[in-house]
Amino acid sequence: MSLIINHNLMAQSAARNLSTSYAALSDSTRKLSSGLRITTAADDAAGLAVRELMRADIASFNQGVRNANDAISLIQTADGALSIIDEKLIRMKELAEQAATGTYTSDQRIIIDSEYQAMANEITRIANATDFNGIYLLNGNLSSSTHDGSGLVSTGKLKVHFGTANDCAEDYYYIQIGCATASSLGLGGISSGTTEEEFVSQNNLTLYGHDYLDHFDVFIHAPASVQNQFDPSQETYAYSDQSSTYTYVFATDTSGNLHAIQGGFGPPFTYVQDIHLSSTSGASSISTQELAQQALITVNNAIVSKDIIRANLGALQNRLENTISNLQIQAENLQAAESQISDVDVATEMTEFVRRQILTQAAVAMLSQANSLPQMALQLMG
Repeated sequence: MSLIINHNLMAQSAARNLSTSYAALSDSTRKLSSGLRITTAADDAAGLAVRELMRADIASFNQGVRNANDAISLIQTADGALSIIDEKLIRMKELAEQAATGTYTSDQRIIIDSEYQAMANEITRIANATDFNGIYLLNGNLSSSTHDGSGLVSTGKLKVHFGTANDCAEDYYYIQIGCATASSLGLGGISSGTTEEEFVSQNNLTLYGHDYLDHFDVFIHAPASVQNQFDPSQETYAYSDQSSTYTYVFATDTSGNLHAIQGGFGPPFTYVQDIHLSSTSGASSISTQELAQQALITVNNAIVSKDIIRANLGALQNRLENTISNLQIQAENLQAAESQISDVDVATEMTEFVRRQILTQAAVAMLSQANSLPQMALQLMG
């Protein structure tokens, strides 16, 4: 090779090797400092795409666990309220048993009945007041077999979502909670022949609207079997409870009978239940010995109805707890798979780092030597 001074080819070669070694050393430093094998798409484009999808699923699983835990909290709230209702029902049966015996006078039974009625009213109050995050649990809003999530608050059965997609039986299921008001449990409180005025007075209702209400507004959420009973041309009236959380809409059916339809506050009314004002709905009083004896069976049936609701809630809670365990295992396994793709093998990468460091140091040394070689030509020129 000729001794020249215009071009230092050895220095250029050493500089190129230094640049390559230094870039590789920088890459190793970036991976070791971040702990990731893939830090940019250039490292592994396909691996990056797979990793990001896995990370999205892991985040969804973790949120699904929180969703399921929230649903458990909701169920526990409902179950706690039902446990209080249970105490009221037991007291009502105790009172009915007391009034059923012949050792009391009619006046004394009326006194006993006043507490009986107070217990029934308290059951309805608890059922209408129990809510979780603004979702009422025991007033019948969650008792429907259909789900409508198009509004600000879902109506019908509650959809609990915990999966990464929206496939039925894989990513969600429903919570359905029966109505636990006194009337829905068969305790009545509405005697035969009750008029609209008497019903309003008994339930402390206030006039909400006296104008004609559109038939669609009243029955939009009602089952078809209920909708078909009523004449759309009949005028309807709405009364609300004092807390303004639900409304009774009075409507006349095609046979001329008056009904009270309990629903959500304000049109369109969310259908909860239909109360026929001209029929007897369970034993509403224990003011006589005969009524008290009938109430023993009625309250017992109410306890069974309440227990069915609680048993369903318990089963749902157990299912959600199992769902949480499954989601946590899925998230853990997916995290391990993501780690295999994304995380750097420190031992392997450290070996590469040392090799590249030595190459870089060698390239620096050789570049220094190569830069000094053209000076040899000066000796010949002297």
